[in-house]
Amino acid sequence: MFIDQQKIHAKAGDGGHGCVSFRREKFIEKGGPDGGNGGHGGDVILVADKNANNLVDLYYKPRLIAERGGHGEGKRKQGKSRQPLIIKVPCGTVIKRLQFMPLAGCKLLVKGEAHLRGTDVEIERRRRTVTVTSTLAADTDVVGDMVEHGQQIVLCRGGRGGRGNCTFTSSTHQAPREFETGELGEEGDFLLTLKIIADVGLVGYPNAGKSTLLSQLTAAHPKIAPYPFTTLLPQVGVSYFEDHGTLTIADIPGLIEGAHDNVGLGHDFLRHIERCRLLLLLLDMAGVDNRDPLDDYRKLLKELELYDPAMLKKPRLIVANKMDLPDAAANLKRFKRSFRRKVVDISALESRGLEELKNVLRSLRTV
Repeated sequence: MFIDQQKIHAKAGDGGHGCVSFRREKFIEKGGPDGGNGGHGGDVILVADKNANNLVDLYYKPRLIAERGGHGEGKRKQGKSRQPLIIKVPCGTVIKRLQFMPLAGCKLLVKGEAHLRGTDVEIERRRRTVTVTSTLAADTDVVGDMVEHGQQIVLCRGGRGGRGNCTFTSSTHQAPREFETGELGEEGDFLLTLKIIADVGLVGYPNAGKSTLLSQLTAAHPKIAPYPFTTLLPQVGVSYFEDHGTLTIADIPGLIEGAHDNVGLGHDFLRHIERCRLLLLLLDMAGVDNRDPLDDYRKLLKELELYDPAMLKKPRLIVANKMDLPDAAANLKRFKRSFRRKVVDISALESRGLEELKNVLRSLRTV
């Protein structure tokens, strides 16, 4: 299962309460206060891991709850501070905070004041308990962008522990009964979106041969079949060179007209090539399925520009595939007359022109 977008709820641990205690031992009438402080709650931390490739772990565990700090005890015993809850996510994950907004006409139902009994802090906590009859999620600020391996982001900070009564002792207040309750840990809802980081992104229409090309250039084994939309999820492969250099190549499902408006889940596919250094536009030069490679090229550029104008500023390479078919040579000549751009002609099925393509890709990557 490949999951590239997931909503989660994160809750850092609350701080432990301070303790009210007095030293009571034989022959010691006035031992004084000895209540210890509460421990700190655990943080919720996200760590970028190059070995993770999707968000499937968070799909099965969308609630991230850190442990709360231990309460203080007598004899000046401090409550135990909890370790942070560390969650690994793939490199290229973008974290956004979700803000839940009431829909028009919805009411906020707050617990009545008559049911609130206890200390001021406890009352304030219960006032925060709000029930919303209907909500609408809207993403706001970007919390972080996990790009490099080992990068960490503290998603929610744990609450500090409260002070025990021994910390309130002074020369004029030698038997304090005051204490502090632990602070609440931070809490929130977040949207995690994976944008695959690769050197080369394969862009093309369905059935253009992207999966076949990926299987020839890398050790990846994508599903290959003679019908459109065989690839439904992004695939990433690594191409190796004789000098031990590597090149990561990402294959996204085929684009269709209107992808910039999310037609055919266009946004889910296009975001995976936002971070690619080089775009490889793969064209079916044989015109299978009554397609025109010139028209396909114009539409691909248009979809990329409408989705994000910065896409056209990336280095790109035009690759003419299926050159083993009869009409491919004539279409290639017509294409070169119309656009006058460098075109690498290959046949992914027959492994023709692949070494030249790998060398061109590596040279363009270093530009």
